[in-house]
Amino acid sequence: MAHQHTTRFGSLGHYQKGGVEVINDDARNYVFSNIFEVATKSRPYEKVAVGKNIEYVIEAIRAEGTSGWRAPAQDEFALVMDGEVEIRLLKLADPSVVPSGAKGSIGLSGTPAGRKMGVVRARRGHMTLLPVGAAYQFHSAHAGVVLLQTLAGADTIERWGEICQTAPRPQGDRT
Repeated sequence: MAHQHTTRFGSLGHYQKGGVEVINDDARNYVFSNIFEVATKSRPYEKVAVGKNIEYVIEAIRAEGTSGWRAPAQDEFALVMDGEVEIRLLKLADPSVVPSGAKGSIGLSGTPAGRKMGVVRARRGHMTLLPVGAAYQFHSAHAGVVLLQTLAGADTIERWGEICQTAPRPQGDRT
């Protein structure tokens, strides 16, 4: 007997909360968050961790308007999940603006000195490398969502208690 599965793509304007279907495990081992729900409750360009593996994080970012310039301490990857986001890239004239040993990306004041590398216009499903030694700036005319793969840094916001939903407990479980 084959099960019918339907893939649904979410957006800021239309998403379902979802859930966890526990097959052969204890529901207490699972929590989950919805990136679109997190983004609707976030300020533009706030970096909210929605997934974590040791020091690595996936951050949900509400892209709306123009962000400040940022420089990553290591390569980062931006995946557009909703909307259209322009990513402006600049090769830093002075890469030492990122302190040695930093993690994640750091905010820069103003436009940094350097050579323009180009612009990426990314839509849902497009992934862009944000390379070390460069600076980037996001711009989105309308609200969108970006997932950023990076290391947890000083600007990473962890709101696990607010954003995570727990898997339903099996019936009859009172622990």
